[in-house]
Amino acid sequence: MPAVVMTEQGNNEDDMEVPYREGMSESALETPIVEALRTVYDPEIPVSIFDLGLIYAIDIGDDGIVKVTMTLTAPTCPVAEEIPKWVQEAVVQVDGVDKVEIELVWDPFWKPEYMSEEANLMLNLM
Repeated sequence: MPAVVMTEQGNNEDDMEVPYREGMSESALETPIVEALRTVYDPEIPVSIFDLGLIYAIDIGDDGIVKVTMTLTAPTCPVAEEIPKWVQEAVVQVDGVDKVEIELVWDPFWKPEYMSEEANLMLNLM
C-alpha cells in the first residue's frame, strides 16, 4: 500500500514561484497528478484547490515519491486538517506514485491573485 506523509511548516522558501502552474515539470506524471488535484475541492468554494492556486510546488521524483507543497486560503479554514489528507489520497492513486509527502506552508500567504483564469470565471470575478 502506498505511503502518505504530511508535515507542516510555518515558512517556505522565498524564491519559490507560486502558485504551481501546469507545465512547470517535465515529468510524464505531471498531467495525471494535476488532474488528481483538480478533483479536490474546498467545500466552501466551488473550485478545485489547484485552480484556487493553493498548490505551490509539485516535486516528482523518479522513485515514485511526490512532494506537494501547498497552502490553504486561511489557517482557520474549518477543514484545514482534512484538505491535505484529501490531496494525499488523490495523488497517491496516480499510477507511478508510490508515496506522497505534503508540506503545508503559510508563507507566502495565499492571495486571490493566485487563482487561475478558470477559477476567476467560475467565481464571476472577471
